[in-house]
Amino acid sequence: MTASTMTLNQIRQKGLEVLSRELSPVGMIRFMQQFETGSGDYSVERHEWLDDLTLEDIYQRIKERRLESEEKEADSGQ
Repeated sequence: MTASTMTLNQIRQKGLEVLSRELSPVGMIRFMQQFETGSGDYSVERHEWLDDLTLEDIYQRIKERRLESEEKEADSGQ
């Protein structure tokens, strides 16, 4: 059976089988996730969570995360 005589469902099924076999099931999922379009309006949502932040807020968050990271590294080294 050739792709031109297969139904769309058969093509989809065969494609999933090939991707799973060649990439592993996890690789297949990672490959397919590249083509999800998502939802919502990123520009509007971005303004909702960033408009109230000052440069000082961002700087403080960076310092906090660096400190947390350093503490984790120190704890794992013991």
